[in-house]
Amino acid sequence: MQSFLQNEVKELSKYNIGIYGLEDKPYEFDYEIGPAFFQEIAQDLIERGDFQVHLRLEKSSTMIQLWFDIKGSAELTCDRSLEPFDEPVDTQNRMILKFGDREEELTEEISIINRNATQINVAGYIYEFIALALPMKKIHPDLRNQEEDGDETETLIYSSEKQDSSEGSDKTDPRWEALKKLKNE
Repeated sequence: MQSFLQNEVKELSKYNIGIYGLEDKPYEFDYEIGPAFFQEIAQDLIERGDFQVHLRLEKSSTMIQLWFDIKGSAELTCDRSLEPFDEPVDTQNRMILKFGDREEELTEEISIINRNATQINVAGYIYEFIALALPMKKIHPDLRNQEEDGDETETLIYSSEKQDSSEGSDKTDPRWEALKKLKNE
């Protein structure tokens, strides 16, 4: 996840949390995310956005649990009309950072961090949770009703055999019979 972060960017250093010396108890952090955040992360999905992030961190001797509550909107470009629109986002996510000898991502929710780490940066996690909350098809809200209506169009299926509702009918379309005669000549 941290691969989205560029080298020590000032804007993203706001998301550093010093974990060295934290007592084993819960902590809370609040962040206001604006366009500068998305400009500093190496990505092309979101150009602008305004979000409020409430982060609850719970440290224990073996791990750090992070609960993210993210609300706001991202400015996206419609795939169909190429017009910008705001897509609302409201997502809750959890991340578990276990202390170990090396840095490794075990699953989408669990990573190992070096036990000697003095700080973590949560900007990459915030970006990924926002990106995962966005729809795959970016359709302007004004066009979404048309999208739903368009899904009901009938699909035509072409087959070399005649469709007959009566069972046991092995008759083929006479047009294919004429073509079979040409093939055999």
